[in-house]
Amino acid sequence: MYFFLSNLSFSDLCFSSVTMPELLQNMQSQVPSIPYAACLTQMYFFLFFGDLESFLLVAMAYDRYVAICFPLHYTTIMSPKLCFSLGALSWVLTTFHALLHTLLMARLCFCADNVIPHFFCDMSALLKLSCSDTRVNELVIFFAGGLILVIPFLLIITSYARILSSILKVPSSGGIRKAFSTCGSHLSVVSLFYGTVIVLYLCPSADNSAVKETVMSMMYTVVTPMLNPFIYSLRNRDMKGALGRVFRKKIFFG
Repeated sequence: MYFFLSNLSFSDLCFSSVTMPELLQNMQSQVPSIPYAACLTQMYFFLFFGDLESFLLVAMAYDRYVAICFPLHYTTIMSPKLCFSLGALSWVLTTFHALLHTLLMARLCFCADNVIPHFFCDMSALLKLSCSDTRVNELVIFFAGGLILVIPFLLIITSYARILSSILKVPSSGGIRKAFSTCGSHLSVVSLFYGTVIVLYLCPSADNSAVKETVMSMMYTVVTPMLNPFIYSLRNRDMKGALGRVFRKKIFFG
């Protein structure tokens, strides 16, 4: 669990760093602009760390599934070798997926209005600006998006369906509370991340304004990575105990 958490923390840090520095610089300078090469680079790393988070959440769901459904075999199944293999596979797949979209975007021409109605170089926003044929890009986005977003999400749902089935067989209320406590933080992160991504990219509506899309993008690029450390930390008994001691000291000395 801590191996995947360390990877997720690194991914969250880099995911926010891809967009926020440029956004803050544009807000300060009041001249929002980005060079073409920097735009493609930003798009690559945005896709890379966004996809990486998706795969890591799947690996963590499998980790929770094994911990609850096969507790006596947990250390055998979730061996360091398997954890490293799952982590390495996540990094390799996201590298190739992000590179594929970046190369396809680099072949397009942008010969008209080059103002992006967004706070970062989003693929959908860039495709609307292109004066080239974007059918190949849209086809790849459709199929690759299904593989990168839909399949991992379904795997997470399947894992939790098996976990729920196993929990309902536990006769004691203490065992049920412990199982829900084990999965609570991961479920919160999955809901925040996939909720906004699915609504924004897989269920777009015709009345989605640029402001609405920007706000929803801000949710999963900035707010969710910022909340993840708090969600996981406050589910940890040691962290809750330390936080309680800090507040008690403030009240006592206040």
